[in-house]
Amino acid sequence: MDKKAHITVENLTMAYGSVVVQQNLDFTVNKGDIFIIMGGSGCGKSTLLKHLVGLQKPANGDIIYNVLSKNSSLEQKSSQKEINFWSATEKEQRLLMKNFGILYQSGALWSSMTLAENIALPLEAYTNLSASQIMELASLKLALVGLAGFEGYYPSEISGGMRKRAALARAMALDPDFLFFDEPSAGLDPVSARLLDDLILELKESFGSTIVVVTHELASIFAIGTNSVFLDPVTKTMIANGNPKELLESSKDERVINFLTRGEGRL
Repeated sequence: MDKKAHITVENLTMAYGSVVVQQNLDFTVNKGDIFIIMGGSGCGKSTLLKHLVGLQKPANGDIIYNVLSKNSSLEQKSSQKEINFWSATEKEQRLLMKNFGILYQSGALWSSMTLAENIALPLEAYTNLSASQIMELASLKLALVGLAGFEGYYPSEISGGMRKRAALARAMALDPDFLFFDEPSAGLDPVSARLLDDLILELKESFGSTIVVVTHELASIFAIGTNSVFLDPVTKTMIANGNPKELLESSKDERVINFLTRGEGRL
């Protein structure tokens, strides 16, 4: 089956004032990808994620979303399916961002709200559903991540792995076409991290969302990644792009191989 571009990054430069973080980034995230943003510490992985979700404006370049889904109001607003985020109108940006679900590194659940109330927040803000319908959907989303029966629990009353799953349920509240995860396995023990990887794979198969993941965890990169970009902090640009497993087999760049083998090199 032919791959369809869902996000296209063209000639992107990211900077804080005069300090360039990354430059000349060109890559495509295909529909249904689990796309890994990887590289050493300080290379700009989380900064790139901020650019993709509209939190930080590029110094140069374009981020183009191919609107292939159900947001008819957005498609009617634009005669074309491709939306260049940073040259779009504010209204178009807001409509597009409704198709984004974000899992923050810390989970970022509201501690004063129950799990169900956390998940209800985006539903209350962006839908006209009744209170009972919203709570029904919140329970459904929690069940999808293995937290059925935990609707009334507060974040402080559950484990770190459960908080990550609850945050994932909130990210999925509006059935977004795009899911963005910032270090989803951070702070989790290896077993919990593996369970979260398995859950991400299950959700991708069930809902067909395009998923972008910032991570440096090799186990997760190889377990879930179907495509990737490798950012280098020295040259301040991308030095590899493709399926992580294929990069391990075929890349001739020692920086990429050392990263993917924890410095052991290719056997």
